[in-house]
Amino acid sequence: MHTDTERCVRAVQSKDARFDGWFFTAVLTTRIYCRPSCPVVPPKPGNMTFYPSAAACQQAGFRACKRCRPDTSPGSPGWNRRADLTARAMRLIADGVVDREGVPGLAARLGYSTRQVERQLLAELGAGPLALARAQRAQTARLLIETTPLPMADVAFAAGFASVRTFNDTVREVYALSPSELRTRAPRNRPAPGTASSTSPGALTLRLPFRAPLNPDNLFGHLAATAVPGVEEWRDGAYRRTLRLPYGHGIVALTPNPDHVACRLTLSDLRDLTVAISRCRRLLDLDADPTAIDDQLRADPLLAPLVDKAPGRRVPRTVDEEEFAVRAVLGQQVSTAAARTHAARLVAAHGDPVDDPEGGLTHLFPSTGALAAVDPETLAMPRTRRTTFTTLVARLADGSVGLGVESDWAETRARLLGLPGFGPWTADVIAMRALGDPDAFLPTDLGIRRAAAELGLPSTPAALTARAAAWRPWRAYAVQYLWATDDHPINFLPV
Repeated sequence: MHTDTERCVRAVQSKDARFDGWFFTAVLTTRIYCRPSCPVVPPKPGNMTFYPSAAACQQAGFRACKRCRPDTSPGSPGWNRRADLTARAMRLIADGVVDREGVPGLAARLGYSTRQVERQLLAELGAGPLALARAQRAQTARLLIETTPLPMADVAFAAGFASVRTFNDTVREVYALSPSELRTRAPRNRPAPGTASSTSPGALTLRLPFRAPLNPDNLFGHLAATAVPGVEEWRDGAYRRTLRLPYGHGIVALTPNPDHVACRLTLSDLRDLTVAISRCRRLLDLDADPTAIDDQLRADPLLAPLVDKAPGRRVPRTVDEEEFAVRAVLGQQVSTAAARTHAARLVAAHGDPVDDPEGGLTHLFPSTGALAAVDPETLAMPRTRRTTFTTLVARLADGSVGLGVESDWAETRARLLGLPGFGPWTADVIAMRALGDPDAFLPTDLGIRRAAAELGLPSTPAALTARAAAWRPWRAYAVQYLWATDDHPINFLPV
């Protein structure tokens, strides 16, 4: 969008928050860059230039605005609906791969050369992987500076910087303030949008922004109704769960609010902060563009009343793709309650214990390595499903099937369908909620078939799939609206 100057100027002049994260406005006279909804008086059109990313602005020598804090904008929804090289690279960078494995590690995961990845990102985003990761480190550093009493050296290494000097130089260059000045200016009584406040040792409370509208009913209702005891719970108006992270583990509590999602994180290692935030945003589908999605679905006269009744539905996703795939197999042809029971048994027997003084969480979900070592005879499930389960965890453990954020959706779906016991429903529900494919569709799902019959949509899977072609590329969101016609607990915010 940043190449459409006229459209960008109109968005800036109207302070339209829907475009936050789509592009960034750099002001040539002040050398400051802003989000489109910045509250200050818009500059003259001739003084504006536009960039596709905060990293590109920083690389061009612009500093972040101190009023609108553009580095805390919601992520671009483009990475949610695309599965090409650039989108997969951006998802990996958000997951901290460049900080942990460098650009060669990023390229290896994508299956391309380092030069090809750098060339593609530069062409589309105006910044290479190192610059994009640097911008992310700067944002994490600001978060820790303003919200924790950590010494600056600890902040530097927790944010992913290789040295304190690099940390100091980057913060000063990006924010035009030293780290100490940022801490002095930080609000004392409440967190600013997109920042956090430390409320107890080891805990961070922050605001996760999103593009309105957001309907929390099916999003949090689904997560709460399918919660695995010991790993997930609904407590005091928040969805809480344990997190398995690269450097340790964490516990997160997510609470829906009208203009943000409150996120309380407790981490065993602060180096996992960026990854934890990224995975929580992905879990709640917070970078989606609900206006574009709902407008297309509303064009179908049978879906329009559902969209108008409760717009802004998101797809409940996952913080751990392999965990979700295992749970999808456990949920084959059984009720939600039975699936939770099967998963809870695995957690109690093979999960890693954690301490949760604020609630009832007891374990991390078992790793695929631990599950691959389970004696199949101890699994209380039919023999055919037992074979499906053991085959899946073995393929996940040895890496022959990968479900990471870098996965190619079509290729991964084909590999899943090649496993014993995997039909279209299982492969597509994993594509929708684990891989994040916005166009995954479940025409054989019982809830979808009931909704189709109630609304007058075609009843056979083939005919329904043909009718759903008009909903592309947002069929996963159409699934949420169709499911919402039922009175199942997944559709209601817990009380």
